[in-house]
Amino acid sequence: MNANRFGDLEVLACSPSGKPAFSTPLLFIHGAYTGAWCWAEHFLPYFADAGYTCYAVSLSGHGGSRRHAALDTLSIDDYVRDVAEVVSRLPAAPVLIGHSMGGMVVQKYLERAGVPAAVLLCSVPPQGLMGSAIGLMFNKPNLIHDLNSMLNGGHPAPESLREALFHQPVDDAALMRYYRLCQPESHRAIWDMTLFNLPQPARMHRPPMLILGAEHDHLIPPAQVSMTAAMYGEPAHIFPGLGHGVMLERDWRPVADHIAAWLPTQIV
Repeated sequence: MNANRFGDLEVLACSPSGKPAFSTPLLFIHGAYTGAWCWAEHFLPYFADAGYTCYAVSLSGHGGSRRHAALDTLSIDDYVRDVAEVVSRLPAAPVLIGHSMGGMVVQKYLERAGVPAAVLLCSVPPQGLMGSAIGLMFNKPNLIHDLNSMLNGGHPAPESLREALFHQPVDDAALMRYYRLCQPESHRAIWDMTLFNLPQPARMHRPPMLILGAEHDHLIPPAQVSMTAAMYGEPAHIFPGLGHGVMLERDWRPVADHIAAWLPTQIV
């Protein structure tokens, strides 16, 4: 695992031990409140072992990337420009794999450029966050309160992170490590995803898409994943027994296996 600088952006890279089996790289895009680190736990080494050259970007204001002081002014379009900047420096156009907010960034990127394939993982749907927010207000009012506190730079209880990301058991040491790595998110980006800058499917390139969700996802529940799939005319696959943070859950491997089985049918 190498931490690189693509200009002022932090990009984690993980390569196969030998010659890559596939010429198409993978670029992973994280969700809100996190950074490239969330992919380094399991997915980057897994896909490198499967023969892919893998990259994960920390979007502006996240992780080790630029513009932390300006985080609250950053828009989804700023994040799309980050992705475009990284793509321009890769040896070939990558498959984009976006989680949660990262899935929204992937959809917006497809308005400006094509890619060989895209994976939307527990992604914000093209209809935006409003439905999810209303569901949280009725079903998980304490969780949405703590997420709003974190959005404003507060420090919610670690148990809120457990509830937001995990359905399966996670040990306290790992939970606290993730808690320390999480961070505030841009208000502007949240509003963009709620109302002001939603995807325009008619303008989008339409690569092969894999649309995945999790049975016990409180933030982007299966019904929201099904909305995404219906919009793009693709099936939705919902993984049983998992929460929103599928790449960090104890049983992350079936998700990775599913993606790894699909990718070779779409790329070289």
